[in-house]
Amino acid sequence: MDTQASEQEEQPKKRPWLRWLVEGVIILAIIFGGRAWQQRTMLVGEAPDFERSTLSGETLRLDNYRGKPVLLHFWASWCPLCELEQGSITALAKDWKVITVAFQSGGSEETQRYMEREGITDWVTIVDEDGSLATQYGIKGVPSNYVLDEEGMIRFREVGLSSGWGLRLRLWLADWLV
Repeated sequence: MDTQASEQEEQPKKRPWLRWLVEGVIILAIIFGGRAWQQRTMLVGEAPDFERSTLSGETLRLDNYRGKPVLLHFWASWCPLCELEQGSITALAKDWKVITVAFQSGGSEETQRYMEREGITDWVTIVDEDGSLATQYGIKGVPSNYVLDEEGMIRFREVGLSSGWGLRLRLWLADWLV
């Protein structure tokens, strides 16, 4: 009997919280590692200037948007995640400067028809039919977002689905940090 009692005393105590902690760290490492891998080609530093025509026919130059934070949103008509973000982007465009880039979604007429069908009427949109602007910005997938500060510096970049409040927070931080 004494041997059984001493064996029980020698067994290590179970620590379920330690296992949860280790599993949590592993999950976070996978999430953040995946996000870093997705963003590996995206630009950092100063956003390159460009001059393009919008769907409404106006000439848009990125440098003209300096002075306040800007969301540069790359999307595609064939992208289901982009459709999920449409409401958030529309809401953000009411309070912040937002430039949307229709990435390989057809020409101007096709993009305009898609936007009308989806009820998108108030976006400032550039058509990037050949993907050259997306290439310039290192975009490999959509939706992708850049948050630029008032000086045109890239403060935040993201690939994949973003929440409206998350984008709004990033814009607010870009405004506050400068």
